Amino acid sequence: MRTSLRGLLAASLLASTALAATPAFADETDPPADLTVSGNVTGVSDYRWRGISASAGDFAIQGTIQVNHASGFYLGAWASSIEQDAFDTYGSAEVDIYAGWSGEISSGLAADVGVTWYTYPNGTNPLASSNFIEPYASLSTTVGPATAKVGVNYAPNQDALGGDDNLYVFTDLGAGLPGTPVSLNAHLGYTDGALSPNLLTGVSSDGGFDYSVGASANVTPALSVGVAYIGVDGASIDGYSDDAVLGTVKLAF
Repeated sequence: MRTSLRGLLAASLLASTALAATPAFADETDPPADLTVSGNVTGVSDYRWRGISASAGDFAIQGTIQVNHASGFYLGAWASSIEQDAFDTYGSAEVDIYAGWSGEISSGLAADVGVTWYTYPNGTNPLASSNFIEPYASLSTTVGPATAKVGVNYAPNQDALGGDDNLYVFTDLGAGLPGTPVSLNAHLGYTDGALSPNLLTGVSSDGGFDYSVGASANVTPALSVGVAYIGVDGASIDGYSDDAVLGTVKLAF
């Protein structure tokens, strides 16, 4: 979700750089030419994070706002409704604050590095910690109509992870169908540590995989819809870690 917005950053930076090089008369209230703002509001039939549901298999509303600089640096926030847990550790909302840099590092190869702060602002359990920090890095390239990305996220030892750390490695593939508004996508990830799906579902302390395959289509330049099939290792728990078909509706601005 957040990743998809950052994936568009390189193109938006190139566009903003080109515009900045063209003389123009701007209103005094216009933001600096080197800055752009992007975002979206999204409805999902289930909020799945690395294969595990954070909304108990129910609908969630999500949104992103991001400020991009022509240098490649960005700052943003992503939020989602979540299912309130029995101990009220996480409350009913997740807000992720992130910052990083994205851009081309060689011909045809782009990098994205940064850090995300996962927060749960209305969790009220005084005996449990929920917020944690996670740096990330990825490389992506384009071959014809297809894009490919490999990345790694690493959360060091923190109270919210039970004093453990967590490693997540993943790859994403995507391709647009020529002559149509439809794009196909696939994802494969592997988690080892405190957030392993095997550990979270009580199977073992081993690492585990998650995967998805899906498609999306642009209805208008701002409105898109999508569907995906998601699976994850570990015990199959209804509304939590069972395989699921997800639908999305996104309005970008």
